[in-house]
Amino acid sequence: MTKSGDIAERLTRDIQTGRFAPGAWLKQIDLEARYGATRIDVRRALEQLVVNRIVQHVPNRGYHVHASEPGRTAEQRAVRVILETAAAELMIQRVTPRDLADLTALADRFSDLVRNGTLLEQYEANIAFHLRMLRLCPNRELARLVVEVRARCSSAPITQWVTHARIEQSARDHYGLIEALAAGDTAGLRQCVAAHILQNEPARRVG
Repeated sequence: MTKSGDIAERLTRDIQTGRFAPGAWLKQIDLEARYGATRIDVRRALEQLVVNRIVQHVPNRGYHVHASEPGRTAEQRAVRVILETAAAELMIQRVTPRDLADLTALADRFSDLVRNGTLLEQYEANIAFHLRMLRLCPNRELARLVVEVRARCSSAPITQWVTHARIEQSARDHYGLIEALAAGDTAGLRQCVAAHILQNEPARRVG
């Protein structure tokens, strides 16, 4: 990974975990000091995040964290549901016992951190689980789009994990996803994915 790519990844994580709030101005000199980087690498990282719609550039004023317009969050989640349920259908065709074991270990780690970890640790464990799950998707372009759209959306710790109960629900959702994968239940997996994104309790299936 290039230096600017590394900075872009670290800055995205800082934005997603709330260290830079929506609408916050990003001073390049401060970012240079924070990430131990040159001005040109910081500028390239910011330009990359502008393309990804995580950061906005205002001519003659600088860069600031993208702030969603009213109603945009719901639209972004709707797009995530479309993309991630489509990916789920492909994942279920190739999941192996090793994949299920890896996902269960990651789900266990997140669950442990829900009780004992920091917000940053919870966030990183959650991302690790979903990235591992995305590795099951054979359509790499679709997987890339899922990652990009997730990054554009407001971060889970800020907008979804507003209560501890929400974090606990996310932990339960992870196990529901694994169960659907293990059962080869395409409809159930799609339902779990959508409910997880929308932060709804999945409907109980009968029979």
